[in-house]
Amino acid sequence: MSQEQEDIIQGIRWNESGLLPAVVQDARSLEVLMFAYMNPESLRLSLESGQTWFWSRSRSELWHKGGTSGNTQAITSIHYDCDSDTLLVKVLPEGPACHTGENTCFYREIPLSPAVAAQGAEPARTAAEPADEGRFAVLGELERVIAEREIERPEGAYTTYLFDKGVDKILKKVGEEASETIIAAKNKDNAELRLEVSDLIYHLLVLLQERKLPLDEIMEELSARHERPRRD
Repeated sequence: MSQEQEDIIQGIRWNESGLLPAVVQDARSLEVLMFAYMNPESLRLSLESGQTWFWSRSRSELWHKGGTSGNTQAITSIHYDCDSDTLLVKVLPEGPACHTGENTCFYREIPLSPAVAAQGAEPARTAAEPADEGRFAVLGELERVIAEREIERPEGAYTTYLFDKGVDKILKKVGEEASETIIAAKNKDNAELRLEVSDLIYHLLVLLQERKLPLDEIMEELSARHERPRRD
């Protein structure tokens, strides 16, 4: 553990019981998975191991998430809030977060009255209005499905076949789809190009999942490049 990490742990505002609330969020879908508590030792273990550790208040002991079930959570980042009294832990889950088998512990919903629900409804977009917020939502959903396929390996699924064959097969398919995309573009056939680019994106997402590189990190890299001063 680095001195910087230890200094941050020492500066955190632990409560009177020496604990801190930790919200766990899926790094891909941004879905909130669970809520637990950490103490300084479980935070150190989390930082050192790269997997989530918590403090079980009911058992009064350290708790390695997934240590028994296998449903571990690989940490991609840990943030602490402006008051230094809450943690946000982004993870790549290896299985459901909830002991019930649900992906998230927050799977039950309190229904809202129609009037209250209407207040939170998104306004309809006009034809000329950009739909940036939702236009790439399918990528996040596809990334989530691909991650599930890698874990569950349903028989007969093409994604299962790719993961079973391994990275060499996935890379081969990425190369093939890239070549077919080039051919479609050279043929000036947009219908064909649309299909080939879709295939290429799908296989790239499979590759990212195999390498455990979240799409969020690609988007962050693109954003950082966009913010850099231009040299031309």
